[in-house]
Amino acid sequence: MIQTIDAMLSKFENGKMTRRQLVLSLAAVAAAAAQSAPKEEGFRALSINHITVKVPDLQRTSNFYQEFFEMPLKQHSAKTHILGVGDSCFFGIEQGDGQARVDHFDFGVEGFDADAVRTKLTKLNLKFDSNSKESFKFHDPDGFLVQVNAPDYVGHVG
Repeated sequence: MIQTIDAMLSKFENGKMTRRQLVLSLAAVAAAAAQSAPKEEGFRALSINHITVKVPDLQRTSNFYQEFFEMPLKQHSAKTHILGVGDSCFFGIEQGDGQARVDHFDFGVEGFDADAVRTKLTKLNLKFDSNSKESFKFHDPDGFLVQVNAPDYVGHVG
């Protein structure tokens, strides 16, 4: 690229290129360099690992999904039920204190590296909730609560 710019400057200095042509040529070189520059890598989501809802009646909602969709109860506590969906996903149901709502959704990330994800979130001025190496949550720019972890994450009841 330096040779290209040097050649353009020489043409300009020798009167073989106008100032306008030089400026346009430099802009084209800069644009091409920007397009070929390595982009900061993201984190490839392989799956929606799970969705968790908060409901007024944990048992009623859990029974419905277990029976209607034949989702097996994989884990449970007094306030949380984890129902299996296929081989690697689950549906979380938590006891809420009011109206039913989606609490959060979770992406299974290829080659999950919690520290690398947190570093990028910090650069984007986004806050995260823990220093766990296995899984953690953060609010996206629109305020949605997002959880990230490896694709094979199976959840934990609290």
